[in-house]
Amino acid sequence: MASVKTEISPDTFLVGIGVSPGIAIGATHLVNRARMAALERRIRKSDVDVEIAAFEEAVELSRRQLHEVKRRVADRHLAEHLYIIDTHLLILEDQMLHAETRRGIREDLLNAEGALKRALDQFRSVFESIEDEYLRDRGSDVESVGERLLRNLMGESEQSLSGIDRKVVVVAHDLSPADTMQIDKDKIIGFVTDVGGRTSHTAILARSQGIPAVVGLENATALIPGGTPLIVDGSSGTVILNPTPETFREYLQKKQRYEYGERELLSYRSLPAETPDGHRLVLRCNVELPSEVPHALAQGAEGVGLFRSEFLYLGRQFPPDEEEQFDAYREIVTAMAPHEVTIRTLDVGGDKFVPEINLSDEVNPALGLRGVRFSLADRQLLKIQLRAILRVSALGPVRVMFPMISGVSEIRACKSILHQAMAELSREGIDFDGRIPVGIMIETPSAALIADKLAREVDFFSVGTNDLIQYCLAVDRSNEHVAYLYEPLHPAILRALQMICRAARQAGIKVAMCGEMAAEPLYLPILIGFGFGELSMNAPCIPRVKRVVRQIRYSEGKELLEKLLQLSTVAEVTHCLEEEMMTRIPDLFGKTDI
Repeated sequence: MASVKTEISPDTFLVGIGVSPGIAIGATHLVNRARMAALERRIRKSDVDVEIAAFEEAVELSRRQLHEVKRRVADRHLAEHLYIIDTHLLILEDQMLHAETRRGIREDLLNAEGALKRALDQFRSVFESIEDEYLRDRGSDVESVGERLLRNLMGESEQSLSGIDRKVVVVAHDLSPADTMQIDKDKIIGFVTDVGGRTSHTAILARSQGIPAVVGLENATALIPGGTPLIVDGSSGTVILNPTPETFREYLQKKQRYEYGERELLSYRSLPAETPDGHRLVLRCNVELPSEVPHALAQGAEGVGLFRSEFLYLGRQFPPDEEEQFDAYREIVTAMAPHEVTIRTLDVGGDKFVPEINLSDEVNPALGLRGVRFSLADRQLLKIQLRAILRVSALGPVRVMFPMISGVSEIRACKSILHQAMAELSREGIDFDGRIPVGIMIETPSAALIADKLAREVDFFSVGTNDLIQYCLAVDRSNEHVAYLYEPLHPAILRALQMICRAARQAGIKVAMCGEMAAEPLYLPILIGFGFGELSMNAPCIPRVKRVVRQIRYSEGKELLEKLLQLSTVAEVTHCLEEEMMTRIPDLFGKTDI
């Protein structure tokens, strides 16, 4: 870990990504979580079996460690998040990871660390090419498992967080979900890291435990000495080193206000998401694994608005068969009953598990063979998935949703394959819901422009704002040079949403939203004004969204929306909206400056 060469000035501000709201005030505790430096070296043929045995021993040790983490937290309030450790165990057992590592040892005559590093690099490339931020952040789970394996292979012990015996703010290059799950909140009151994303499992766990956290600071471990007094504002992504007495008092008051508001939010979990004048919204959750459902229900979710089926496919050489998919879908439908579950068909390129289709040379993967385009390029793969979805529809309310639709011909092709799957199941005497609702993701400009025509083909729309905004504004939000242009309140985005909702209303179909915009309280008056009937989001966001919904009249939302649609710039829209919300809900949207 790099040493600091200069003193930290009073009130030194660092800005990263706020992933878990709240204020933490304390002294730093540096934790060594730098990545392992695995060196490749050539081995003799006579050493192959020794290296393979070393790899297998590291896998077994890693397996025992992860099961020990599960044992430690099984009786705590985090038990509903044990699916994250299960995810790590699945990665640890991945056939491709094992096969590629063994192949590197046997055929390339690499040492175990070097062969494992190459196999992990292949995994990493899969996730880095994914457009969806939530899915891309699952690559951090691969990193965590890989680091654990490398550490065990190289005989390196890990600095435990359990040995911390006083209240501190942890500063680390990165923290794994296993680290975060074992945090003692009485000792670790917040953390900051050099790397990380908003939707990583580490961030999700921090939010679920109420631990303020800022990630993506890049050089925090190099800059901040141990014992430095600091303030972590997980809401804004701000870290303040050596705060002055004035700054300390300001943030202490801010902390007290925040904690009071959070206690109040608990009372909203079981209440309906209904405006004072009777406009009812259904708040659903976005999930990736069935074991997330209990936590979502505890937060007040009324179903699954987006089940990302990609997790059944990623990181493997061959796609899951019909039975494996059916078992996964059955688990989530049973757990969520009687609420509805929306299963999105595969939304990722397939070069990693369909060898005859190679996407690695695509110049622009975001505009290439992804989503429904890939599914229609391998129709048998899509039919297998649709058969599994249809079969589970006999067990509870299920909807099927096709991603990345850009035209009517695509949805008609998808429905044709769906009908073929129905005919096959009928011939085989297998039950299914013959009237299963069929929907599409509206996430391309072309889909927004012909929403009226698409609405005649389906039972519901679900607006994927993350991609819709990115494509409409021609902005890659992961590119730091242009990310500032990614603006949900851009007048063009408001007009696109207006067009989509009007088409759905005229066709008499439901319209939902499952992008990040759905979970942002500031945007709720707009979404209410548009007439969205369903919003889907990460489960911890639901109580706060409910609170705001219950304080905004539908009539007020429509009136405000009409005003915003007349404005010409993002700045004008943002200012008008913020002023309105500061007036209506000052305790949540009021200025926090002291």
